Amino acid sequence: MLVGKVAGYAGMYALVSFLLASILAGFSAFSYAELSARFPKSAGEAVYIERAFFRRRLSIVVGLLIVLVGVVSTATLVHGFVGYLKVFVDWPDVLVIIAVVALMAAIVVWGIGQSVWVATIMTIAEIAGLLLILWVAREGFVQLPVRSHELLPGWDAGIWTGILLGAFVAFYAFIGFEDIVNVAEEVRQPERNLPRAIIIALVVTTLFYILIAMVSILIVSPQQLASSDAPLAMLYQQVTGQSPMVITFISLASVLNGALIQIIMASRVLYGMGRQGWLPSRLGAVHGVTRTPVVATVLVAGLILLFSLALPLLSLAKLTSFITLTIFSLINLALWRIKRRDGAHGVQFIIPLWVPVCGFFSSLAFLMFQIIYFLRA
Repeated sequence: MLVGKVAGYAGMYALVSFLLASILAGFSAFSYAELSARFPKSAGEAVYIERAFFRRRLSIVVGLLIVLVGVVSTATLVHGFVGYLKVFVDWPDVLVIIAVVALMAAIVVWGIGQSVWVATIMTIAEIAGLLLILWVAREGFVQLPVRSHELLPGWDAGIWTGILLGAFVAFYAFIGFEDIVNVAEEVRQPERNLPRAIIIALVVTTLFYILIAMVSILIVSPQQLASSDAPLAMLYQQVTGQSPMVITFISLASVLNGALIQIIMASRVLYGMGRQGWLPSRLGAVHGVTRTPVVATVLVAGLILLFSLALPLLSLAKLTSFITLTIFSLINLALWRIKRRDGAHGVQFIIPLWVPVCGFFSSLAFLMFQIIYFLRA
């Protein structure tokens, strides 16, 4: 979904944008992995900040920012769903947005077990779709040895400005691993399994996005990719000469999967903060039958509708990346402080101290670049 938007900024160097975004996300992923091993609690980021700085108000702000990320990210995905659905039918955007958000919220309210099963099925469909794209576009890998020089930027400042702006958008593709920590209380042996899940999620996401970006840029011009609301469907049609119905259907499942996971995450953060007494207790209540936080889920769904109807896709993706970088800066700083103060006794997953330090400065520097650029623009 974002390959075209990144190509619009970085052109033939979109692959470099994705590589930079993956490195930036990687520092924070390892910090999340250690923190999840230390404090396996729902409302993870808010708990990490509280344990690092002992400031409840700051923890509450961070928790609410996490919810906002989930809301805005889901709104971004809903817009992506609308774009791919237009390949089949041209229904009114407002109608589709309302229907999709209502459906996803209903699944989350239905139960965590049912939600996980639905998410698993759609994840399998998503992986199958990406593998299908890589197979039909395999000519791009054949072209790589003779065209690799086209993907390597020089040192021109204008080129790198485009690459960094593309990386800011591409960064959205790599977030999601942090959602795992917010279902910590529903995971067996979280001190061991959460870090593993975070690292696996980052590695798989990086591998697929790098490969997809590579073949897309080599086969379809950046201008064509940037102009499409369904770039993978366009790529499939151009390569095969066939209707993109199969890949579009899989793309729709992929978008719904991402939206479902984000709604689960955001509602669980509100639930965790309600249980901690940081927000109204009603948000920490669960339904007697489904055992899900219905009030929190309905509130999240309402906010998603608001953002989906108010902002376009690219603005939502940029806003998601901006808020996430702010949170990642704080999380890396929190881990640095905790490691310096508490040591590592009894922790099952440990990273070197330089990782959160690099994560903090790289996230902060990238955030400052974006602020300065958009203020000057």
